[in-house]
Amino acid sequence: MSTSIYRLVYYSQNHLPAEGTGFAAEVEAILEKSRANNMKDGITGALMFNAGCFAQVLEGPLEQVEAAFERIQQDERHGEVSLLTLEPVNARSFPNWAMGFVGSSVANAERFAPIAASSGFDLSRFNGDELHRLLHDLAVEEERLAV
Repeated sequence: MSTSIYRLVYYSQNHLPAEGTGFAAEVEAILEKSRANNMKDGITGALMFNAGCFAQVLEGPLEQVEAAFERIQQDERHGEVSLLTLEPVNARSFPNWAMGFVGSSVANAERFAPIAASSGFDLSRFNGDELHRLLHDLAVEEERLAV
């Protein structure tokens, strides 16, 4: 018997400290905790953020994805959490990423420039499919650059 896979896409306001080592330490703590929880719960996905917002795709069994999203909504590092998509999918887009952080390369920083210019990097202008596609494309690029 196979478990149905669901995809959840959301964005939120970033309430992390904006400057200094506090920001880097918080980011590393988020990624470390997310990876541990996600491996345990069978969740994969990708996270992207800047000083203003988070964008994330979570994939896995519905109960575990909903529980992870509930933790995110209760986390004071996130504000104004907005669910864009929660739907069943045929296959994972991030099968090898317990929680991948995307957009860290110089190439991706350059790639964000036109997106930010056209939208003001206002994630409320994205729908769930657009945000999923952006994170997926960035993840593919990160994997390509890592080889």
